[in-house]
Amino acid sequence: MVRNPIPLRRFRPALHSPDLIACGKPSQCVGSVTGHGLSRAANAPKPVGASAPATPFLRGCAGCSPFVRDLWSLVTGHDFSRAGKPQKKIRALAPEGITIIRLLFVCLSLFVLAPIALAAQDDATATFRMDVKLVNLFVNVTDKTGAIVGGLGKDDFQVFEDARPQKIAIFERQSEIPLNLTIAIDTSGSTAKDLNLEQSASKHFIHALLREQDQMSLIEFATDVRQLVPFTNKVSQLDRGLNSLRVGDATALYDAVYLASESLGKKEGRKVLVLVSDGGDTAKSTTYPEALEEALRSEVMIYSIIDVPIEASAGRDIGGEHALITLSEQTGGKSFYASEGGLDKAFEKVSEDLRTQYLIAYYPHNQEPGRSFHRLTVTVPRAANDAFNIRYKTGYYSEPPAPPRPKPTD
Repeated sequence: MVRNPIPLRRFRPALHSPDLIACGKPSQCVGSVTGHGLSRAANAPKPVGASAPATPFLRGCAGCSPFVRDLWSLVTGHDFSRAGKPQKKIRALAPEGITIIRLLFVCLSLFVLAPIALAAQDDATATFRMDVKLVNLFVNVTDKTGAIVGGLGKDDFQVFEDARPQKIAIFERQSEIPLNLTIAIDTSGSTAKDLNLEQSASKHFIHALLREQDQMSLIEFATDVRQLVPFTNKVSQLDRGLNSLRVGDATALYDAVYLASESLGKKEGRKVLVLVSDGGDTAKSTTYPEALEEALRSEVMIYSIIDVPIEASAGRDIGGEHALITLSEQTGGKSFYASEGGLDKAFEKVSEDLRTQYLIAYYPHNQEPGRSFHRLTVTVPRAANDAFNIRYKTGYYSEPPAPPRPKPTD
């Protein structure tokens, strides 16, 4: 959640001033609080027709609590309601008639009662806090032929959360928000034959897409997940990372999705994970639901490039391919088959998709209580129901994940 506290004006007297604590004389005690030298008040000469300047305490007392103002008025006889107004004559802060008992009363009151007033102000500060999360949606719109639909405006869209209409607060076309992108390449034995093609296509993609404000990272996954290059905008580092890919055995697909999403979740801006794999998880460490939840919580869009080893192979993992497709659909991304034009063409489609997104954002209104996951719907009311294909994430989590269950001990 993004917290937007509403700051309140607070008055904090210098209660811990060494001069005040070690006050030896009443006049010095009050002087340390007000900035006024009382010992000189009676003897200082007064020019004819001149008024005494306001003390620092009086000048800054517009922000004092009513308690302090009333207390000082009672002791000194000063009318704070007239502070700052033109006066013919301002009486001295410490008139000759003031008694030592009154001065001691001021010191004691500031020590004892001011903390109480401050505590009350702290309570008020805690009360006036707003806890509102801006929900960001990156939306792609295409027509029946798959062509990108541009030129839509804010008023063309409607957004619903759990079937409740929401007011769009932010709308942008082809957002220039910084892009944080992770390329995750499957280097298991089943994809070894295409490793050189994956390296080459990934390099072309990076060189074409990466801008000064963007950052990319590179990971490979087989039996384990290994980060080759942390987030950077240096193309040369990413190229060197791609040259260091090495073949492994198993396929830790869901581990890669989970760990990459967790890393992207710490970034600001658009967060994108590009998966290059033939599908199927053989490591059996992280589950599909766990990987999907982490991606949604981290607001990561997944683009899957499915590199099928042999199209008609009897050992082809159809279930794994379907998992890649649904991961993309649920998070607002898209899936592409490398066999349809090659890896270069698939990467080119990902790049084009990222450049033609609408940013729609809103503050949740009339939110349904008791829900952790909120379902989203985006429509273009003026168009027929089947005129456009609108892609976006299916929802978001508003509550933190539940703590892990304790494991039984032997």
